[in-house]
Amino acid sequence: MGAEERGSGPSPADRADRPRVGIVVITRNRCTSLLRTLDRLARLPERPPVAVVDNGSTDGTADAVRARHPGVCLLTPGRNLAAAGRTHGAASLGTPYVAFSDDDSWWEPGALDRAADLFDAHPRLGLLSAATLVGPERHPDPLNAAMSNSPLGREPDLPGRSVLGFLACAAVVRRAAFLQVGGFHPLLGVGGEEQLLAIDLEARGWGVAHCPDVVARHDPDGLPRPGRVARMRCNALLTAWLRRPLRQAVVQSAELALDARNDPQARRALADTARRLPAALARRHRVPARVEKRIRLLETSS
Repeated sequence: MGAEERGSGPSPADRADRPRVGIVVITRNRCTSLLRTLDRLARLPERPPVAVVDNGSTDGTADAVRARHPGVCLLTPGRNLAAAGRTHGAASLGTPYVAFSDDDSWWEPGALDRAADLFDAHPRLGLLSAATLVGPERHPDPLNAAMSNSPLGREPDLPGRSVLGFLACAAVVRRAAFLQVGGFHPLLGVGGEEQLLAIDLEARGWGVAHCPDVVARHDPDGLPRPGRVARMRCNALLTAWLRRPLRQAVVQSAELALDARNDPQARRALADTARRLPAALARRHRVPARVEKRIRLLETSS
């Protein structure tokens, strides 16, 4: 799978206060931002173990992490695993719960303890979607309101409203549930990869809930992200081919093809989808009707 390096700092097993939540950070060629994030994570009162998955950086990221944060578990798979790097990182941790950070996001002090308490109290909870505050001004991310008003409502055995979407950099998972469903799908890149994981958890009976009293911070640099729109549209279509009824996948493909006549991002998304479609069809399995019904409810309510 690639090289795995562990720092010389004390392992979680050696601590008297065994942490319940570990953190996985994926990164690629964003060394400066990553080091700032690791500095913040190191100051958290929960003292979580941290795994960094370096998705093939060429800017000296791995050496910088070794030098500045030797206690971090550094994973260097030697290629870009994209979102699936989080799965690789979660498998390396021994904590029952795993939080995700991007190289420009971190967690509020106490948030991880609160998340662990909610998982402990709700055995069916598979994924917790936190509230996200953006930038130094701590503006609420617009997705917070959308999740707080989810038309899926609140189930009695979950600590918040049910959702089928979330921000990966503001999510905590039950490690066993996450690994049971295969984590983030290896066919999907970064950008809209979250829905498929939420669908897969729901299909296996795990709950996915928004819990706004758990807070993550996100400080994006504001620079353009070339190709992100295309990746998101590609991931949305691949999700349909992987899990949804054939008719729905065909309809979404036709819509993207129509857009591709005049939109270069849609053309790129269509080409990327076509390239990955054989692998998606080989792994296709429809979700239960109850899950598809919830997906349609979200679509008609948006």
